[in-house]
Amino acid sequence: MRQGPPLPIPNREVKPASADDTAVTGGKVGRRRPLSNPRCFIVVGIFDFNTGFFLLLPTKILAMIVITGAAGFIGSVVAGYFNRKGIEDLILVDDFSRNEKNQNFRSKSYHNLINRDEFIEWLDANNTKVDFIVHLGARTDTTEFDYSIFERLNITYSQAVFTACIRYNIPLIYASSAATYGLGEFGYSDDHEIVNRLQPLNPYGRSKNEFDKWVLEQPQTPPFWAGLKFFNVYGPNEYHKGRMASVIFHAFNQIKEKGEVKLFRSHHPEFEDGMQLRDFVYVEDVAEVIGFLMNEKPESGLYNLGTGKARAFYDLAVATFKAYGLEPRISFIDTPLDIRDKYQYFTEAKMSKLIDAGFSKPFMSLEEGVKDYVSNYLISEKIY
Repeated sequence: MRQGPPLPIPNREVKPASADDTAVTGGKVGRRRPLSNPRCFIVVGIFDFNTGFFLLLPTKILAMIVITGAAGFIGSVVAGYFNRKGIEDLILVDDFSRNEKNQNFRSKSYHNLINRDEFIEWLDANNTKVDFIVHLGARTDTTEFDYSIFERLNITYSQAVFTACIRYNIPLIYASSAATYGLGEFGYSDDHEIVNRLQPLNPYGRSKNEFDKWVLEQPQTPPFWAGLKFFNVYGPNEYHKGRMASVIFHAFNQIKEKGEVKLFRSHHPEFEDGMQLRDFVYVEDVAEVIGFLMNEKPESGLYNLGTGKARAFYDLAVATFKAYGLEPRISFIDTPLDIRDKYQYFTEAKMSKLIDAGFSKPFMSLEEGVKDYVSNYLISEKIY
């Protein structure tokens, strides 16, 4: 696991605390801590005995960060990332009724848990304490075809969060998706000019693109916003996702149980079996990018979040065997009919916008990420 430099706390106007700091916790599960009072400064300076003046030195204020989807895969890793950087004044937002996700936040330090359906009301009462919102909560099942579910959770709810950030002048990062690119007819650029032309292959991708389109149409925006088009994210804390977990997760469990991995056969004449290509990005790198954008606040907009290098599923399976210390045994099965005609055979993020914004830290290679995931999390069943 890599340890980056300390994460500077977002700089936002100091706001008074409110008496309405309430939450639905559903039980004391994690390490709750009292909120550091945003009114409190640590005054640091030097007293000049010759002049009698006290020279103030610049200090950072304490911040509160909201993470929606905090019991989920990426959200819980981002919460853990902040904890590792010494930031514990976190508000974790999710549907906490799903007990199978509890271990994702049980070990985290945070100020409070807020039920997803009560978050906007809570924010109305407590916005003066919030310095940044990282909105990662969403319905992400690409095999769900009831669009009304995505409309409610991925569009209407996200619009409410975005509007609140405008109203209360709160910077925002939200989760978009590479599923918006469809078959890649217009490439994989995060250029705003192509958003209205994109043709996602499933209701999930469509919902994410509809929200991106809505955001770009707004005459007013938060002081800073970034929509992150996640490519194929993998890593710890995805155990609860079932069929939607990464191929690495499923490959590891197949190796553990049967000593072999079954990959989807290609149904596309231009791709051999196992040579379907995706841009796989390690979740720890995703957290690093979120930290960078929070601190630097470059130009607002949509940003791709992949590695910029597509890799084959076959390579992924081989890397998983290697991390497990075994020789590869790989076979192929037909892609399920319900997703076969909506299957992306190639994705590769164009990363120039994020790089031009100043992000220079190298991404983990597929082999490095798989090794870390398997060796440090899957084998030991450890939570990030």
